[in-house]
Amino acid sequence: MTTRDRPGDGHLAAAISTAVVQLLAERTGKGPTKAKTTLGENGVFVVLEDNLTKGERHLAEAGESTSVRDTRRLWQTVMQRDMRSVVEKLTGRRVVGFLSDNHIDPDLAVEVFVLEPAPKDEADDG
Repeated sequence: MTTRDRPGDGHLAAAISTAVVQLLAERTGKGPTKAKTTLGENGVFVVLEDNLTKGERHLAEAGESTSVRDTRRLWQTVMQRDMRSVVEKLTGRRVVGFLSDNHIDPDLAVEVFVLEPAPKDEADDG
């Protein structure tokens, strides 16, 4: 898919946000309540808010933030292939790198997808 064939960046960013939220909700039982996707030349950056389940919040309040972050990292490892696949399908480009992390207070998470460089003619279209 070339940049001319894909939805406008606003629509693409919204589609990626929706897909990431849905995937997290399906896998963890609760999705984030806010998501914002920023598109770069060779990257996709998704910031998620209000991610933690009620149980995870209780654990964090009891001093187990490290355990909550460790569990969230396990989820990301398990979901990595599906997350990459969704972004590849929506952008039409291969994901060559994926980074993910969580912050407990405030309740934030980031998903970063590094894309293969755009073909020369596609990069020149913008």
